[in-house]
Amino acid sequence: MTTDGNAHGRDDESEGRDEEVRGAPRIPGPRAAADDFDLGSLPLPPLAPASPPEERHRTPDERPWAPEERAWASDEPRPTTPERESAVAPPGPPKPQNPRSKPQSPPGSPNPQGPPLSQKPTEPPAPLLPHRVLKALLGAWALAACSAEETEAVEAHLTECATCADEALRLRDAVGLLQTDRSLDLDPALRARVIDSCLSRRPAAIPVPDWAAPYEAETARLDALLHDIGDSEWHAPVRLKWFEDEEQARRRTTVAGVVGHLMTVDGLVGTALGLDVPLGDGTIGRAEDWPLSPTARTERYWSATRLPPTRSVHDPWRAQSHTLIRTVSFAGRRVSELSVPYGDFALPMHDALLERAFECWVHGGDIADAVDYPYEAPSAPHLNRIVDLAARVLPAALAERRRTGLAGPVRHLVTAGSPGRSLHLEIEGSGGGNWYIPLDSPAASGSPTHTVAQIALDSVEFCQLIAGRVPPVDAAAGQQGDREAICDVLFTAASLSRL
Repeated sequence: MTTDGNAHGRDDESEGRDEEVRGAPRIPGPRAAADDFDLGSLPLPPLAPASPPEERHRTPDERPWAPEERAWASDEPRPTTPERESAVAPPGPPKPQNPRSKPQSPPGSPNPQGPPLSQKPTEPPAPLLPHRVLKALLGAWALAACSAEETEAVEAHLTECATCADEALRLRDAVGLLQTDRSLDLDPALRARVIDSCLSRRPAAIPVPDWAAPYEAETARLDALLHDIGDSEWHAPVRLKWFEDEEQARRRTTVAGVVGHLMTVDGLVGTALGLDVPLGDGTIGRAEDWPLSPTARTERYWSATRLPPTRSVHDPWRAQSHTLIRTVSFAGRRVSELSVPYGDFALPMHDALLERAFECWVHGGDIADAVDYPYEAPSAPHLNRIVDLAARVLPAALAERRRTGLAGPVRHLVTAGSPGRSLHLEIEGSGGGNWYIPLDSPAASGSPTHTVAQIALDSVEFCQLIAGRVPPVDAAAGQQGDREAICDVLFTAASLSRL
């Protein structure tokens, strides 16, 4: 343990300075209390005496000057008394500011220097858009394609404008329909079902006779098919088939050529009604010098056309079919018995339009196969009428084949009171029924008969047989009875076909 002077933290030299300080003379004045502080080793500069405040004259209303109060030592507000509040002097004149310090704004005035750092600056209000601009933004708003400012402006506008609010609701519902997981591709058979439904339920604008309804329906279906095909498909190849000279004949043409064939043969009905019909050179007029046979008439039309037929044949065919329907609809009841010549034979008007409806359906199927388009059979009532027409024509056609030696001879002479032979034609499926075909002579069709054979066929297959699309040996699904009678009836049905 040391006993020197440094043990107490002071040395002899510091003690000498303390004595000098304690021996210094005192300076009078308000700052003369320097000896109350331990200044250590620092020398104290001489203090200048304070000058007394200057005297100035006061006005009677001016209160005497008083020094400012010091701040209260604690954080709590200092209590005041009425006497103390009255003793506090009003604030004096503003103190001069340091030119380097920032100017202070008076209370309540906006701060030109911007908001304090702790306060987040407020965004400027959205600009007001006119009504037409907001209405134009409704579609983008429904699709959530607007910016934040546009969305805010539109939604604020919807709370004030009822018209735009209704429109926005409809657009939102439409957007909901677009957002679906189901496929948007339509069923290929949908159009055919809609057309069939319209043709079966829609009331006709013109009171079309019942016997002309099949022709109107089939021309309308073919017209819808032709509307759907493109320009290049009018040149698609089509191979026409029919039964001639005990064998199947073929002819190659195009979709436009088939429509021209239909238009030319329809002209036979128009000529019988005294109407102008389309000619091969593209004009409309009389065709008295044209042949009456459908095959020769078609060949004349194809040879009179300089260039291959194109889409331009569609409008004349459609206009002619509409004219025929309107004419027979307003001509009265007697027009149904008007004879329509076909060269070697003639048909009454009601059977002629039914025959034209049958050919329109058959060639419509040929066109549909060429362009790969679905095409259905006629309705059951119309199909039943087509089968009935063929069954009524078969006895006369069978007798004609016997005269030319193409059918077997008559084996039973029909006399008074003796029944003749007949074949039971059973047609199944849509539009089917039962028909009994006389085998001996047409005159015996109303006489009592006994059935010697039976043939069972589907209705569509039977129509394909009389159209020449199915060979006679492959047509019958069921056969029973006299084999010769069955063969004669099947080949006679096939001979009804033509170009």
